Amino acid sequence: MSPVITAHGAAIPAIGLGTWGLSGKAATEAVAEALKAGYRHIDTAIGYGNEAEVGEGIRRSGVPRDEIFVTTKIPSEELEDAAMLRAAEGSLKRLGLDAVDLLLIHWPSRTLSAATTIRSLNGVKRRGLARHIGVSNYTIRLLDEAWAATEEPIVANQCEHHPYLDQARLRAATARHGMAFVSYCPLGQAEVLDEPVVQDIAGRLGFSAAQVVLRWQFQKGCVSIPKSARPHRIRQNLDIFGFALDEADMAAIDGLGSIGRRICDFSFAPDWDA
Repeated sequence: MSPVITAHGAAIPAIGLGTWGLSGKAATEAVAEALKAGYRHIDTAIGYGNEAEVGEGIRRSGVPRDEIFVTTKIPSEELEDAAMLRAAEGSLKRLGLDAVDLLLIHWPSRTLSAATTIRSLNGVKRRGLARHIGVSNYTIRLLDEAWAATEEPIVANQCEHHPYLDQARLRAATARHGMAFVSYCPLGQAEVLDEPVVQDIAGRLGFSAAQVVLRWQFQKGCVSIPKSARPHRIRQNLDIFGFALDEADMAAIDGLGSIGRRICDFSFAPDWDA
């Protein structure tokens, strides 16, 4: 089982299963395997096209619903009041759930203000479709705008974060609002695992390179949602709470941040923080 990170009443397991890129039978089996292995946090999105398969995996696992923290996300094209409500209702139908634990705005709108879209998200929560609300890919400016307009606590900001992209200023801003920082692409799409500094630490401690980087994430105070469809990797990614990195190890991995490489940078992305 994973420790939890708390934010505005939400208790978010520090390791979750990311499902971006998983589809069909593979998605269902990965979710069921993860829950049987002890995961209690599953992350999906409308844009992933796999909510039905994720829901089936939850049911197949046999784990009681009230033990599982489920996150999904509303795409940027569906952030007006009526459209967001329809999208959230569609998500719940595909997942086979009465409510999700966390509903995120997946990407900020290029046409609607952060204030407008967070008010719409407030409305979805008040209708009981989500226990908590949050955002994803929000910059410091967008976080401040959203918080100035919201009536409900915004519990999380899910953003790209890995040793190549440390996001120190954004993480600090997220913490200032009392929010959890959730790292997607927490392993840098596995490229960071081949870095000599990571390999050296892994070899010395007797853990995998992925476990070392996920432990680095945890010691940074971040929730991580690594993706895998392989049962061995799924179990291994959860097994990071029996060891710790010392200050020298943390600093050595931090040093990779000078690369400043962003993996998920799309044309519809916001103007990132400098």
